[in-house]
Amino acid sequence: MIVILLATPSVAAGPAAQPKPDPSFPFSTEIEDFAEAEAAQAVPDATLFLGSSSIRLWNVRDSFPKLNVINRGFGGATTPDVLHYYERLRPREQPRSVIVYVGENDLSAGTPPAKVAADVLILLGRLRADFPKARILCLSLKPSPIRWTSYPKMQAVNALVASRARAIGFDYLDVGGLLLATDGLPDASLFRPDGLHMNSRGYALWNRLIIDWLDAGPPLGVPKPSGVAVANRP
Repeated sequence: MIVILLATPSVAAGPAAQPKPDPSFPFSTEIEDFAEAEAAQAVPDATLFLGSSSIRLWNVRDSFPKLNVINRGFGGATTPDVLHYYERLRPREQPRSVIVYVGENDLSAGTPPAKVAADVLILLGRLRADFPKARILCLSLKPSPIRWTSYPKMQAVNALVASRARAIGFDYLDVGGLLLATDGLPDASLFRPDGLHMNSRGYALWNRLIIDWLDAGPPLGVPKPSGVAVANRP
């Protein structure tokens, strides 16, 4: 598995056929809504948010009013889900930037960290090949009260993904540190009652990080492990 991770994910040439929606998949209707919205109106010069429920629940339109945003997050998504429906999730027009959060549900389902990281890197490699001019940002897996015991595995995934950022051509950003309280545990005040998804206060912290990243512009690279300086703001 380590050998696989050290190789740049390969991308098949030419557009892949769009898979038909699977009625047994809980979010098949959501996937179809994405495809229909894209067919109805393309969004030029967009910032694409892609991934699981941490993306889906993010009010990116109000959070980034100056951007043309596309939200392609769906709850419960694993990285294989995103890869399977990739052609229905990707926009027609080249986006200006792509922001990815995925992999947390993979670990929750029992997938080993090395496999999760390998799948995330395949997705990032595919995005880099398809959108050569876009800035691509991968957000670290976050700590949460309900999944705190899984955080060491999340950190293992984060380390493996971050180590390949320069080689593949994406930025990696630690968005987890600022969700921890002074005692080193997840700050419950930043999460919804379910203990898993962030509330508006949690997203406000993420918004700061994303705005700083957007303002920083190229070149591609890996921020310091502690994240961006904004992570230490009150």
